[in-house]
Parts: sequence; C-alpha cells; structure tokens
Amino acid sequence: MTTDNLDQAAAPADENKIIAERRVKLAAIREKGIAFPNDFRPQHKAADLVAQYGEKTREELEENVVSVVMAGRMMLHREAGKKAVFAVLQDSSGPRADGRIQIYVTLDATGEAAMEALRTYDLGDILGVEGTLFKTKTGELTVKVAQLRLITKSLRPLPDKFHGLADQETKYRQRYVDMIMSEETRRTFKARTAAMSSIRRFMEKHDFMEVETPMLHTIPGGAAAKPFITHHNALDMEMFLRIAPELYLKRLVVGGFDRVFEVNRNFRNEGVSPRHNPEFTMMEFYAAYTDYQWIMNFTEEVIRQAAVDAHGTAVLTYGGRELDLSKPFHRMTIVQAINKFAPHYTHEQLHDMAFLTAELLKFGVKPFSTSGLGALQLSLFEETAEAQLWEPTFIIDYPAEVSPLARASDTTAGITERFELFMVGREIANGFSELNDAEDQSARFLAQVAAKDAGDEEAMFYDADYIRALEYGMPPAGGCGIGIDRLMMLITDSPNIRDVILFPHLRREE
Repeated sequence: MTTDNLDQAAAPADENKIIAERRVKLAAIREKGIAFPNDFRPQHKAADLVAQYGEKTREELEENVVSVVMAGRMMLHREAGKKAVFAVLQDSSGPRADGRIQIYVTLDATGEAAMEALRTYDLGDILGVEGTLFKTKTGELTVKVAQLRLITKSLRPLPDKFHGLADQETKYRQRYVDMIMSEETRRTFKARTAAMSSIRRFMEKHDFMEVETPMLHTIPGGAAAKPFITHHNALDMEMFLRIAPELYLKRLVVGGFDRVFEVNRNFRNEGVSPRHNPEFTMMEFYAAYTDYQWIMNFTEEVIRQAAVDAHGTAVLTYGGRELDLSKPFHRMTIVQAINKFAPHYTHEQLHDMAFLTAELLKFGVKPFSTSGLGALQLSLFEETAEAQLWEPTFIIDYPAEVSPLARASDTTAGITERFELFMVGREIANGFSELNDAEDQSARFLAQVAAKDAGDEEAMFYDADYIRALEYGMPPAGGCGIGIDRLMMLITDSPNIRDVILFPHLRREE
C-alpha cells in the first residue's frame, strides 16, 4: 500500500487550523455549485474486485479489460511525480484490508483539471471514480482512473493512520471515527451482525415466531433489577423502561403462540463495568410443552451455531485462552460448584445459615434479613465459584426464593427447575421451566413485595394483569434469555462490553 504523512495526530490548535483550511476549500467548491453531489451510483465494491481479480496477472487484465465504477473514502495519498498520483480508497466491503483498493490518477487519463482538483483533496474525502483495473509493477491491483469526482468533503482530519484513535473512551464516544480507522472494530460489528442473523435463522428453523413487546412498562417485571423511571405526560402516569420482556412473552404463550422469541433492548439502572451496560441486548425465547432440560439443550445449540456462523468455528480464543463451545456444556448445582472450587467448606457449613451469613460478611456481602439458606448458598457461590467457571457450564436447580418466575421442582423442596449458563466466569444466559400455576405465582410475587419492603431494590413488583393471564391457563413451558452483548464479547475476543456495543453509554463530555 502507498503511504503519506498528511493530517497525522494533529494537536488541537493544528486541528482547528486544518478544519479552517478545509472549510475554505469547501467554500470554493460551493461557489462552483458542485458540493455534495448525489447522482453518483457505485457499481463495484473493493472487496469484490480484490476477490475476483486479485489473482489475475497483468497480462490477463490487459487482455480482458475490467471497467470499474466505485466510491470510497481516501485513506492514503502519494504523489508519483508531477503527472501521477496514487491513492487508496476504503469502502464498506471490508472488514479486512480487502475493503481497500488503490487508485492511479494520471494527467494523461483524467486531464489537468482533475489532477489539480485531486491535489486539493484531503484524507477522509469521499471520492467517486470510474476507470479500469490493472496490476502495478509490484503486483498490486489498482484502478486506473478515467473520471474522478469529489462526493463528500471531509472537514475534520482523520487520526494517525498507523494508530487510529489512541484513547479508548474516544473510540467509544466517536465510534464513527473508530470504524473508519480500525479494521478490528469493523470486523467486530460484522461478526455481531452475522451472529444475530444466525440466531434468527436458527429460531425460525425451529418454528419460533419473532415478536415485539412493549419497551415502556407500567410495572417493571421479568427480572430482579432496578429500573429506569420515566413519566408519560399525556396519561400522567409513572412508567418504567423495560428490564425484561418475559412477562409479555409468556402472555403470548397464554394466547396460543407456542414458540416465540424477541431480540430485545433492556434497560437496568445499575452499575457500569466491563461486563455491564445500562442498555443491553438479549434474545429471549419461550417454548410450550418443554422444560428446563430441553431449554438447556436448545440454548447450547443456539450459542454453538452463532459462534460457528460469526467466527467460523465453535472453538474460540478469549484473552489468549481457549474456550471450546463444540463440546457438551457442563452441568452442576450451586453446592457442587462450591465444593469444586472451594472444597474447604464442609457439608455442614454449607447448610448452616449462621455460618454462611458470617462467611459472606468476610467477603463484604451483607445478606438481606429475608434471605434463606438457598439465597445464602447462591451468594457464596457468586463469591467463590462463579469467576472460575471458564468452560461453558450450566449451574442448575436454583433456590425458589431467588427464582420467583420459575417452576418449583417436583422432587426437591425449596428449589426450582432453573439454570444459569456461565462462560469465562460470567453469566451468559438464564432460563427455567416456567411457573404456570397462577396461585403459586401470586404467592411468589407477594414474597417479592415483602423483600422489596425489607430493602431489596431489585425485588419484583406484584403484576396483577400477569396473574390474570395465568388464570386463563398457560401450557407448561420453558424459556431462556441469552445476553447477546456478553456472548459477542466471547465470540470476538473483546475484553469490554463497550467494545461490542456500537454506541455505549458514557459520561457527558466536559
């Protein structure tokens, strides 16, 4: 590729000077009445040209002339004497370097006016070119330009082409610049789209119907989380941004749609971390006449196929360590996980509420006064075992007191048919056999209200309409929510959830 040293790592004062100079150029273009045209229609993409003709010889391209009409952002520019200029255009066909192609502009082919205009163009300008393909002496596929047009004038200089945006927060805040400069960023979001397309195909193949449910709720439900609160002016009522679509999706199961799914945006007014964003994406699905065992098997298949379609293989590398999704996922209970990763605890200790309470205080965790044995065991699991679950592992049989929407076990008192899927020490999915007993669900909601009154801000509200829906009768069912952002972190080997969200939430700019 050609190189240049224009517009690199400009300091603020220099950047302001460059912007001013570019505005002068734009003003001159406006005077000619040719600024920001919208009549150029590209017919080719750089990646397609490279794929189709990149292996052709110089002689083959000379014998079989290939005409090209394309547009792209000028990323590199180099004078080759007074009568020729090399440049590189980048279009949307990447995400790898094959989204770029070199162009060759000569005085003889384009004329003096076009050559002079090109010398006033800047890196970042979007150009339209018409010409033919040839190979340079070094073997690089190149467009020999016959006609050249400025499509869009760029007023701001691009960052240093060798380093892109150096500041991570600026990458998140100015994602548009990050995507221009970073092949890795473009590749990440191409992979995300591929994964989402895979999930939708997989769900539809298995007779699930994609639906849309409200994002503004009168009662926040479907998860234990702190909601964002807003106000509806016309109705003069408090409303909540959706924390989960679960209760609406299960209303649809009541209504006769046996298999439904939704790719949904959820909002939780909680902390921000490398694994948490207040706005995030989940894929949630429900299937009538199934249970949590079926749902676990199906969840495993969905995730494995998404990895294959987005990454090319189910064997991933995350943080330099292998993560193999091709093998059957492990399964263990909360107590089994504690025994594996913290074997110094005895059976008696793990079933002694006073001991568990004291032990959790050592970790800085103060249990709620309403916490029972199951909740205490879960908290100890979170402190001792969760972070060590690298390989895909279903933790199963959660306590009923922390699973207000899950069906109780038919064989073991106090637990539910619920699982959470962990990989790389973090939760990826949560699912269970659904509770379809209206009276049991009502009692669970009342227990959640008591927990909220005792200080648990994430406890659920009582949803009378959902109870009414269950009273009409919901078939036995299983359901699951898969965290898309966290899954994409694993598939793309991204250390921070903001790396896989196009426009993550940040503090307001100073």
